Amino acid sequence: MFVVLSRFPYPLEKGDKLRAFHQLQGLSNDFSVVLCCMTETAVPEAHLRIVQQYCSEIHLFRLGKIGLLFQAALAFFSKKPFQVAYFYRYAHFRKIRRLLAEKQPDHIFCQLLRMAEYVKDYHHCPKTLDYMDALSKGMERRTQTEPWYRNWFYRMEHKRLTVYERSLFDYFEHKVIISAQDRQFILHPKRDEIHVIPNGVSEAFFTITEQEKQYDLLFTGNFSYPPNVEAAVFLAKEILPKLRERGLDLSLLLSGASPHAKVRALASDRIHVTGWVEDIRESYARSRIFVAPMFIGTGLQNKLLEAMAARLPCITTRLANNALGGTDSQNILLAEQPAEFVEKIMLCLSDRSIFTVISNTGREYVRQHYSWKSQNEHLRSLLLIG
Repeated sequence: MFVVLSRFPYPLEKGDKLRAFHQLQGLSNDFSVVLCCMTETAVPEAHLRIVQQYCSEIHLFRLGKIGLLFQAALAFFSKKPFQVAYFYRYAHFRKIRRLLAEKQPDHIFCQLLRMAEYVKDYHHCPKTLDYMDALSKGMERRTQTEPWYRNWFYRMEHKRLTVYERSLFDYFEHKVIISAQDRQFILHPKRDEIHVIPNGVSEAFFTITEQEKQYDLLFTGNFSYPPNVEAAVFLAKEILPKLRERGLDLSLLLSGASPHAKVRALASDRIHVTGWVEDIRESYARSRIFVAPMFIGTGLQNKLLEAMAARLPCITTRLANNALGGTDSQNILLAEQPAEFVEKIMLCLSDRSIFTVISNTGREYVRQHYSWKSQNEHLRSLLLIG
């Protein structure tokens, strides 16, 4: 099995890395995995050792800043998406092709369309493309929130991604994606042939040790990712003030890697911004309610899977729940406007029976539908078809 990734799959601070890491774990049970991945920085030896458990070989390809500037300039004169240009280097293409000629793999697994240029024209074995999300739709949603001086870029990238997502379909024998919702945004006439393989949640999140609750509200994620930044700002500037108007001076924990300047600026005596934490389970264990006001972005939110598995009642938007498939007021609570979020938070805090029901049923819903074992078994079956 020849696997190509746009990032080294550890540590697990980004959704694509988390998905790739658990898929590598599953694939390693049936395949000898040769891993090729791009990296912008040197990979620590400790991180290499963790991933080496699941790979027979690992080949790293550095993405230097000089090459990035050159590729960005070229992208203006091509029709390919900018993020494809960002991750592409001709020198790396040649090395990967030499590796393919040497290894002669039985199958190629490519995560995200940004890596497809390296392998799409290789026809000596079956290939699988993991679209993961409908990236074009994510860019379209960004056009609704970005300022005018950046909006032009997202409009252009949306158009390019829409065409590129469709064109790649015919280069790969198998295609997978994270949700049925995202599949509908791939504008290919045979898009129903794309297999839906959601993310899972590690069993470790079902066995979190009870700790003293230090925070009323929690939101986690990579805080360099714009949808997470927007959600954090929404919580701090829209939700907390309205809760104070109702007599509730609640605390908020924003826990996750690479906090943007906008997120760091939210820190106060009632808002704690952690940055990267070694074990995110501690953040869940120390918090009462998980609130995820996601208004842009695509895919299935792992943060919701983890919080539900950790038995936290979760409040989120319909957009985020579309991929998750929860049922409002049964295993999750849905809200759109600030006033709705406030009402749902107050309901959880005031009605212990509602708090308990949403916590327990949410946990069982995730256990039944979102285990990595079942998702990897689906992927394994697809790849063994050949």
